[in-house]
Amino acid sequence: MSSRSKGGRPGGIRAGGRPAGASGPAAAGAPEARGGEPASEARGRALAPEVLGGESEVLGGALAPGVRGGESGASGGMPPGQGGDPARNLSGRPDRPEADCLLEARGLSKTFRSGQEDILVLDRVDLTVSRGASMAVLGASGSGKSTLLYILGGLERPTGGSVVSGGSDVYALGDAQRARWRAKSVGFVFQFHHLLPEFDALENVSMPLMLAGASREEAEARARPLLERVGLSGRLTHRPGLMSGGEQQRVALARALAMGPRILLADEPTGNLDGRNASMVNELIVELARAGGMAAVVVTHNAKLAAMLDRRLVLEGGALREG
Repeated sequence: MSSRSKGGRPGGIRAGGRPAGASGPAAAGAPEARGGEPASEARGRALAPEVLGGESEVLGGALAPGVRGGESGASGGMPPGQGGDPARNLSGRPDRPEADCLLEARGLSKTFRSGQEDILVLDRVDLTVSRGASMAVLGASGSGKSTLLYILGGLERPTGGSVVSGGSDVYALGDAQRARWRAKSVGFVFQFHHLLPEFDALENVSMPLMLAGASREEAEARARPLLERVGLSGRLTHRPGLMSGGEQQRVALARALAMGPRILLADEPTGNLDGRNASMVNELIVELARAGGMAAVVVTHNAKLAAMLDRRLVLEGGALREG
């Protein structure tokens, strides 16, 4: 039974715009790690209201088409990575105009403290993420693949270097402004779907749009075709507990696309799925990224998924290299 309320929002939405009982990277964003805490701890905290609430504009452009009548144009150009070690300087599409550069990592370093030892996970990594490009990030467990993804998405502050979008360093922004950039520009898909169990599929996908200020009618009008596109037109009113693992992950993929992001970041999106469902999700990620002109960065151990993407990068010893 649906949990919609007469007030026009799904049941459990508080006046401040936060779903009651929501936790983890639900809706379209996730909390940022604070003061060097592990990303896993940050992802376990409740969804902060500023992740999707507040002002809709940052770094130019509005949240998404149909949300407050805004546009969804690209964040603008920036110079691609220049100089440095060729093993670390991996431009997404060096022959493309600068305006196609959506995100650029410049000299990223990340160090974790373990007892008396500093562990270097990322060592001056450069990476350009361009419109329409898709890439797989491979590497051994513990090599720093997920850490790189969270840094690119504005979730975990690097020890050194910068992440540039629209000409601005994401980590030079204030917390609320960075959260708005993240909600507008980045779609996240995690290994676990993180759907809100008390809401049905349509409500889960509508949630980030409503938290950004859209009415329920506007949000559902945008959410419904996304669910249809991932093959779930017959499951709109089903809650997560009534869906298979593959269906849940497809809802999560639709939710990640709800705000019309320019960048899709996926962390082991098929890690919990069987072969058939993994193949279906793999194909959807590739199809949606290419058709939508987005950039996709996918951390995976799945060789079949990696082979479907434009580029394969390997993170080893803190450095990225072509796979």
